Amino acid sequence: MWQMTADDVESIAIGAGILGTGGGGNPYLGKLRSQRAIGDHGPVTVLAPEELDDDAQVMCVGFMGAPTVTIEKITGREAYYSLKSVEKYSGKKVSAIISNEIGGSNSIETIIPATLTGLPIVDGDGMGRAFPELQMKSFFTYGVQPTPLAVSDEKGNTALITEAVEAKWVERMARAVTIQMGSAAGYAFGPMSAEQVRKSAIPNTITLAKTLGESVRKARAQKGDIVSSIISTHPGRILFQGKIVDVERRTTAGFARGKMELEGMNEYKGAAMSIEFQNENLIAWQGGAVVCMVPDLICVVDQEQGEPITTELLRYGFRVTVLGFPADSLWKTEKGLEVVGPRAFGYDLDYTPLELE
Repeated sequence: MWQMTADDVESIAIGAGILGTGGGGNPYLGKLRSQRAIGDHGPVTVLAPEELDDDAQVMCVGFMGAPTVTIEKITGREAYYSLKSVEKYSGKKVSAIISNEIGGSNSIETIIPATLTGLPIVDGDGMGRAFPELQMKSFFTYGVQPTPLAVSDEKGNTALITEAVEAKWVERMARAVTIQMGSAAGYAFGPMSAEQVRKSAIPNTITLAKTLGESVRKARAQKGDIVSSIISTHPGRILFQGKIVDVERRTTAGFARGKMELEGMNEYKGAAMSIEFQNENLIAWQGGAVVCMVPDLICVVDQEQGEPITTELLRYGFRVTVLGFPADSLWKTEKGLEVVGPRAFGYDLDYTPLELE
């Protein structure tokens, strides 16, 4: 158990931006909102999954929609509205909150409802990175029911989904509502039992994001090698270094979809890489071969500052380092790959795990 302060949020936003594989919402905006909430209401308690009481009821909250919209649309209490709606419908009093993904601003979206309710946050999430679709959660993959689920906009308009034949249908219905709400909305589902959280959540990811962010901040202050600091904190490998020479991006059906092209620099001079994304980076190609694929993490950071670059902020001329990290073991099972493997995104590819050199 530990207390999350505004300074911790500074580090978590950096680490979650790296782990978010380009998605999860803009971490800078999420950081500002969360730091203000802590400033107004005080620090937030963070619990490890094993510290939950056995009779705990845990609600998962998050944000869904197109990242290109969330950098322009003013947001606030959407997830809080959804949490209260599900709590009212289920008749169960929530005792803790957990993040849907450890990516971008979604990793700290829990802070606002936590400060408004006084509830603790569970140190974990349902992805171990960010994925673009609602059903792509370890919770649902390993037995948690996706309903009831509420979707809310910034005005307090709320839609409640009470039944669905599978999690994919919840995604379709919630996405349709989100589009009508301006392609950005907060949601909540559950509650889950403590046992369900312990079995299906990817644990300790808030602490991991915090540690990653602290390593980046320390390297910046000491003018050290930021990329080496990241990899030494969370084992991964450099996939590419270069300049972004083209970005194709469009907002469609509630997603930011597209592709970036990179021209090699330093030891990668003369080479090229392309990365395809759907909110998050999915596949990295080099020389016609796949060098990293979903569910493994493809993370793009600024070469000098180690600042994570989300897909909605990609621009021509950025000098970047592309990092690869192995996905959590929950996603490498047959059951996990059915939900978030390359074929789940329409790629006719068998999953090949990222190997660390």
